[in-house]
Amino acid sequence: KLRGGFTGWVQRTFQSTQAATASQNTCAADDKATSPVPKDCLVCSYNEWDPLEEVIVGRAENACVPPFSVEVKANTYEKYWGFYQKFGGQSFPKDHLKKAIAEIEEMCNILKGEGIIVKRPDPIDWSVKYKTPDFESTGMYAAMPRDILLVVGNEIIEAPMAWRARFFEYRAYRRLIKDYFNSGAKWTTAPKPTMADALYDQNYPIHSVEDRHKLAAQGKFVTTEFEPCFDAADFIRAGRDIFVQRSQVTNYMGIEWMRRHLAPDYRVHIISFKDPNPMHIDATFNIIGPGLVLSNPDRPCHQIELFKKAGWTVVQPPVPLIPDDHPLWMSSKWLSMNVLMLDEKRVMVDANETSIQKMFEKLGISTIKVNIRHANSLGGGFHCWTCDIRRRGTLQSYFD
Repeated sequence: KLRGGFTGWVQRTFQSTQAATASQNTCAADDKATSPVPKDCLVCSYNEWDPLEEVIVGRAENACVPPFSVEVKANTYEKYWGFYQKFGGQSFPKDHLKKAIAEIEEMCNILKGEGIIVKRPDPIDWSVKYKTPDFESTGMYAAMPRDILLVVGNEIIEAPMAWRARFFEYRAYRRLIKDYFNSGAKWTTAPKPTMADALYDQNYPIHSVEDRHKLAAQGKFVTTEFEPCFDAADFIRAGRDIFVQRSQVTNYMGIEWMRRHLAPDYRVHIISFKDPNPMHIDATFNIIGPGLVLSNPDRPCHQIELFKKAGWTVVQPPVPLIPDDHPLWMSSKWLSMNVLMLDEKRVMVDANETSIQKMFEKLGISTIKVNIRHANSLGGGFHCWTCDIRRRGTLQSYFD
């Protein structure tokens, strides 16, 4: 009986395996890729400036203030700590959120008017408390796809993240990513950190901007090297060369994982800045064209000669015009340089930032002006609020 039952199980398993294999006829024709990018693949982007054809734009709906944990404290300004302590786990101010939602809807309409396909993540209730074996938290939002998704060629890489409030943020994008995967894209999820206490310096000694400067200069950050972690927004692409900073949310283990994963086709370079609170590179160093980069004058790049020797033009954007009393709960004023290139000669820029508009016009780049001042308060500019899925271009090297 035992032998007969086992034989029957083997036959049933073999038959079900055959059926499953037959159903995968879209993949069974050839087990070798004939092209770096499948012909019908919807995903293809190598840099920040090729003509934009399809983009994901984030959602402010249901956005919640993250709990005031050690990693949040290390990444926010002291004047807002009371805000986090009071409202952590609750909605951002409703009126402010309503205005931010309206601004992003208008931004989407303008992108569509420029002939760009716009996709949006799913709305999710971020106030729901969750618990893992290592921590518990509430969520935050799906406002900044640039933070969690990195497109390299025809591959979408899901970043592991470093804030506990962002642990499950990927769920808002899974419907879209599955569609892109079914179109032929590669889909990679980086190792998900446990986000146990050991990932963070629980006694990270910050009391002032001076403290932050000293710690950053010493290479000390709130995240440890306990396990890999990174936010996608700490990477910026220029063809075969990808630049990254070690920051409060991206550690060296995370950078090394990306380096090994992308080798040998791509070179990952670590660059650093005089920045008291490094978190996300695109309001500090924003590559906007072949041989053209915006470099924040308040946070000079220590490796800027690398770009100058390669013949790149380094442009310092003007001081932002955003008022001091405008709430920026999770970012600095320098979101003015956090722009989205629609192509080499068109840029989406803040309607209120007239100084940087003039700068672009002098560079021969036409500006598409959009007001997202209330959306800025949630922590991002145009580059943060988007993730370009498809740009019309090819893989090139700009540093050979």
